[in-house]
Amino acid sequence: MKEKILIVEDQFVEADYLRLMLTHADYGVTGIARSVLQAREMIKQERPDFVLLDIFLKGKQTGIDLAKKLTEANIPFVYLSANSNEDVLNAAKATHPYGFLVKPFREKDLLVTLEIARYRHEHSLESRYRKEAELQKNLKNIINGAAGWEQKLLKIATILQPHIPFDYLAAGFDNIGQPSFKGMCFLRIGFNEYQMIGLNELATITGKTKDELIALQSKNPKEFNATFYDDEAFKNICKLPSLRKLFADTFQLRSHLEMPMNVLNGKPFSFCLYSRRTDAYNADQVELFERIQMPLINSIERMLQNEKDIATETHHSKNKVNEVKEPNILRGFDGIIGKSHLLLNVFDHVTQVASSDTSVLILGESGTGKERIADCIHNLSSRKGKPFIKVNCAALPPTLIESELFGHEKGAFTGANEQRIGKFEKADTGTIFLDEVGEMPIELQVKLLRVLQEKEIERIGGRDTKKIDVRVIAATNKNLEKEVAEGRFRLDLYYRLNVFPIVMPPLRDRKEDIPALAYHFMNYFNQKAGKKLSGISDTVLNNMMTYNWPGNIRELEHLIERSVLLAKGNNIDTISLPIIQNRAAAGNDEARMKTIHENERDYIISVLKKCNGRIWGPGAAAEVLNIPPSTLKSKMKKLGIKKEYIQ
Repeated sequence: MKEKILIVEDQFVEADYLRLMLTHADYGVTGIARSVLQAREMIKQERPDFVLLDIFLKGKQTGIDLAKKLTEANIPFVYLSANSNEDVLNAAKATHPYGFLVKPFREKDLLVTLEIARYRHEHSLESRYRKEAELQKNLKNIINGAAGWEQKLLKIATILQPHIPFDYLAAGFDNIGQPSFKGMCFLRIGFNEYQMIGLNELATITGKTKDELIALQSKNPKEFNATFYDDEAFKNICKLPSLRKLFADTFQLRSHLEMPMNVLNGKPFSFCLYSRRTDAYNADQVELFERIQMPLINSIERMLQNEKDIATETHHSKNKVNEVKEPNILRGFDGIIGKSHLLLNVFDHVTQVASSDTSVLILGESGTGKERIADCIHNLSSRKGKPFIKVNCAALPPTLIESELFGHEKGAFTGANEQRIGKFEKADTGTIFLDEVGEMPIELQVKLLRVLQEKEIERIGGRDTKKIDVRVIAATNKNLEKEVAEGRFRLDLYYRLNVFPIVMPPLRDRKEDIPALAYHFMNYFNQKAGKKLSGISDTVLNNMMTYNWPGNIRELEHLIERSVLLAKGNNIDTISLPIIQNRAAAGNDEARMKTIHENERDYIISVLKKCNGRIWGPGAAAEVLNIPPSTLKSKMKKLGIKKEYIQ
C-alpha cells in the first residue's frame, strides 16, 4: 500500500516538483496545500501518513503553527526550508520534526530523508511501548520482592528516574498526621544514591514542627491530574507558604511534576517530583505517567495491603544514604568526578542513549569533558570493543579533511602516492567521534550529511561506494543554532546530528564538584611527580570556589598540576589563579604597563574571537593577521592561547 504524503508549500513550482519526485518514487500524494488553513481542511478529508511542510507560508500562520497540530494528531512531518534565523530554528526544533530538508535538494535527499523520518517515527513508538513495558515489568518485580515499604518506594523512585528525572521526590505526602500516613521523601545525592527522609527527618532538616508541616501540607493546592510547573510557573505556585514552597526553599528546587492518584477506594496518594533545573519536565512525561498510572496504583495498593511488609519493616535510622547499585553502569563513568545535579543529569542522558545507535551531539564550552562523555557512550553501548575513531575537525586543514574522513585512492591528487583508508571506513561497525564539528568547512558539510544519511562512503578518486555501519557522536563548543542562522552550518546537517543532545555544564555552574575534582587531580599528579602531598588548604579551596573557571575542568587540571609541582610542604597552600577582576574596580588605580608579548597575545585573541576561533581558510584569523596558519598555531602555543580563551 502506498504511503500518502501531504505537501504544504506555497510556491507552485517547488510544490509541483515535489509531487513529481514523490509520484516517481511510488508515493501517494493526497494534495498540495498553500496555507495552514487549507492543509488542516485536507487533513480532515484524508489523513496523510507524512507531511512535507514549508515553514513560511501564505497567511498569518506558519508551518510551525501547523506542526503543533500534527504532533497532537501523531502525524509525522518533515520541514522544508532554507536556512532560517536562530529564533525560527528554535521554534521549529521545539515541535520535534522528523527531519529537515534544506532547499534546494536532490531527489535522493528527499527519499532518504523520508526513509529516516519513517524509521524515527516507528522507532519512537516502539521506544515508547518498550519503556512502558519495562516500567510495568520492574513494578511487578518490586512488588514481588521481599523488601519493606520504604525500600520498595525507593526502588519505584529509581525506576522512574531514567524516564522522569528528579532531584527530590515526595511520595504519599497527602495525609500527614493521619494514622495511615506512609509518606517518604528521597533526595538524590549521587548517580544511584538517595537520602531517605521521613516526616521526623524533614522536621529536623527544615526546623519545622510536625504540626507546622501538617499546616503547610493542608495549604498545598489540590491537583486532580498530572501537571508540571517549570521556572516562572513554579515560582508562582511557590509564592504562598505551602509544603511545595518548603521543599523548593530547602533543597533549591526549580521545577515540579505532580502525579496524583487515588488508591484503596479513593485515598489520595501522589508522586511529587522536583528538579533543580528550570526545564526538567514536559508534556511527554505527563503522558507517560498517565499511561502507567494504573500499574502504579495497583503496585501502591498491594504494598499498602501487604501487612507483612509493614510488620517486618526494620526500624533503623532513616536518615541514612541508601544506594541502589548498578555496577555495569557505574563502571561506565570511571574517571568522571562529581555529584552535582547537572552532572547527574548528564549521566542520566548517557545511560538513556548509550544502548541505542542514535546520533548524539555533545554541547558545551571547551574543557568541560565532552570527549570523556563520548568515551562513556561508546563504552556503555553494544559497540564496545569495536573501533572507536576520534577526529578533531578543528585540527585538520580544509585541504586534507575530506581525505582524512573518507579516504582516497592512489593517484587521486598530487601527493596521493598510496591508498588511504578514511576515518569513517576505519570506524565501520563501531563509533566515530567528530570533535569540534562546528569547525567543519561548509562545502564538506554537504558530503558529511550524505554519508550520514545514505550510510555509504566514496573515497576521493574512487568509483565505487562502500556501505558502512557507524554510530556518530559529535561535539562542539559553538552555538550551532547561531552558526545555522548566520549561514556557517547547514540546517539539515545540524538536525541530523542533533538527534539526542547532551549539554555539558560549565564548571562555574557545578562548583560543588570543585573540591572533589581538585583532590582527584592532586592525587594523580602527586603520584606522577613522586610527591607526598596530603591536602589542599581551605584558603586555596575558597579561592577556587569563587573563581569563574573560563577554561573549565581542563584549566583546573593544569592549575593543580602546576600547584603540585610548586608545593613546598605537605599541602597545596597557594594557587596561581589568573586575575580576572578589573584593577580599577579592585581599588588599584595604577594600571600596570603591558609587555609586548601580552599586547600581541591580546591582539591575537581579539582577532580569533572575531573569526569565531577559525584559524585556517578564507576570512579566518591567519588570513586577517597575514601570517601562515602554522605560524599562528606556533604563536598561540608560545603565548598560551587556548581554545577556551577564545569563546
